[in-house]
Amino acid sequence: MKYVIAGNGVAGMTAAETIRQIDPAGQITMIGDEAGPPYCRPMISLVLEGAVDADRLPIRSPRFYEETNIRPLLGSRITKIDVTGRSVATAAGDAIDYDKLLIATGADPRPVKAEGLDLENISYMRTQRHVQSMLAGLNGAQNALVLGGGLVGFKAAYGLLRRGLNVTMLIRSGYPLSMQVDEAAGQMVREELISRGLDVRVNVEAVGFEGNKRVRRAFLSDSSEVACDLVVIGKGVLPALSFVPRDKIDVDLGIVVNGRMETSCPGVYAAGDVAEYVDIARKTPWVNAIWPEAVSQGKIAGMNMAGRKVSYPGSLSRNVIRVFDLDIMTGGVVNPPPDALYKTVVYHHPGQKLYRKLVFQGEHLVGLAMVNRIEQGGVLLSAIASRTPVRVPREHLLEPGFNYGRLLWRRAG
Repeated sequence: MKYVIAGNGVAGMTAAETIRQIDPAGQITMIGDEAGPPYCRPMISLVLEGAVDADRLPIRSPRFYEETNIRPLLGSRITKIDVTGRSVATAAGDAIDYDKLLIATGADPRPVKAEGLDLENISYMRTQRHVQSMLAGLNGAQNALVLGGGLVGFKAAYGLLRRGLNVTMLIRSGYPLSMQVDEAAGQMVREELISRGLDVRVNVEAVGFEGNKRVRRAFLSDSSEVACDLVVIGKGVLPALSFVPRDKIDVDLGIVVNGRMETSCPGVYAAGDVAEYVDIARKTPWVNAIWPEAVSQGKIAGMNMAGRKVSYPGSLSRNVIRVFDLDIMTGGVVNPPPDALYKTVVYHHPGQKLYRKLVFQGEHLVGLAMVNRIEQGGVLLSAIASRTPVRVPREHLLEPGFNYGRLLWRRAG
């Protein structure tokens, strides 16, 4: 059996290891545009801030491919899939036949439209290579500009602030982390960022840059200007699927898969940030581009590719992040549509920097946003994932000291 895995991130790596456990003799080829063994992408922000060294990033040894008897084709992206001839082509000119193909190419940074993007010291922050480029550009830099107020933007801003730069953050929406939290929690985050020395500007974006080879100034959509000698673009990501033949493989935002992680084309699978399957809380197809789901999907895909039929239950969006003195946990549907089917309960104590928002659909908890005292949040995420009915008065869930474990105990009973 010939297996080809496009992508050498955590989804592809997990799939390859799973296949090898089930099929010791199968031929596995992994294609990736990054050289070297798989590494922990979420940790690149720690390298930027100087908390860890780059040599801490790899999650497998340099001998990973040799030890697992995998043929690596690294440093070149897949450019074409021939589903009829069952082969793939790469930018380096390689052509590889397959019996089973996994697309685990992850996601690429969302592009921005602005003049002067070709100036030096303007970078995305998605890969280890990006961070190395940013670190090289720190020499002589004083003023950093971060585009985007999501998780990537915040981590970049935090890292550069720790490096001693003056940091300005531009956010097109009205508050930071708008894809993870609601407005009340977002404003708490904004106040915290400002109190720590960040210049946070909302409802604005960069429309152009100028400089003499190296960026020196940005022009903003509100007609203002800001000095900058380093720019980080952190505007989110999009699934990396430009090579996918859409007349052969169904694509929405991501590559549409079934519970076996198989696409509409038999023998072709997808997993990780590029795949779209049912979101447990939303009960609709969704792309949840987070590390734990990439691991789970890679394992399910690998098992099915190797002939062991198993089903993926669906994904659940969730995030835990520390913003200076704020611990934030979110999951599921945080900002429900204006629909009578959704009900919310909220507790907000600005003086203690506490916030709770729980979102219900019928008797099921489908979303949460918590700021500080998040210790029991994992139980609530479990209640969302397991579709555990909540039959206690919802206001009780906001009481200090309420034991959320009671929700799961009731289910067990």
